[in-house]
Amino acid sequence: MIKDNVRKILENIPKDVRLVAAAKTRNAQEVLEAIDAGIKIVGENYVQEAESVYEQVGRKAEWHFIGHLQKNKVKKAVKIFDMIHTVDSRGLAGEIDKRCRQSGKVVSVLIEVNSGREEQKSGVKPEDVPSLVSDVSKLSGIRVMGLMTMGPLFGDPGKSRPYFVETRKVFEKIGLAGMPGVEMKYLSMGMSNSYRVAIEEGANMIRLGTLIFGERE
Repeated sequence: MIKDNVRKILENIPKDVRLVAAAKTRNAQEVLEAIDAGIKIVGENYVQEAESVYEQVGRKAEWHFIGHLQKNKVKKAVKIFDMIHTVDSRGLAGEIDKRCRQSGKVVSVLIEVNSGREEQKSGVKPEDVPSLVSDVSKLSGIRVMGLMTMGPLFGDPGKSRPYFVETRKVFEKIGLAGMPGVEMKYLSMGMSNSYRVAIEEGANMIRLGTLIFGERE
């Protein structure tokens, strides 16, 4: 089932859109099946969960952290992950930078945008993103590679469109500013119910879980 799902998705998305398999609660066997079918990026929400899967899967794919990252998990996270999608504060960026410099590594990051301005969600308000990007770009252990947003969750994916549009506009604005040390390469938007709308609005990275692995038990 997983192989068929992956192949179908890859056939139906543009070639320049990178597919992240959101592997929250999935086991190593499921992840390996997805990789065999063509998945090149595994996304994990929790460092501890990722560790056990990573031990069995290894570097057969890129590893992206797509959940809320706590400072006390950063040291372990930088050992596993090639990209962190959820940088939303100077403090978190500073901790990532410190741990990367200690290990002689540079980690790619995306700045998480709270496009819905939801109090209960992490992320930076759209108007505050350029300032944070500017500050984070000065850290030697981090490479800012773009933006990520969740947006409010709706049953109707079309309702997500305004939030994707706003995030894309911030992405484009920062790209045009030509900040040193910043490459606005990836716009990570859209999940299983909203990825089509996200792609229409400029996403070139999508995070799909249920559509790849099926419903969680």
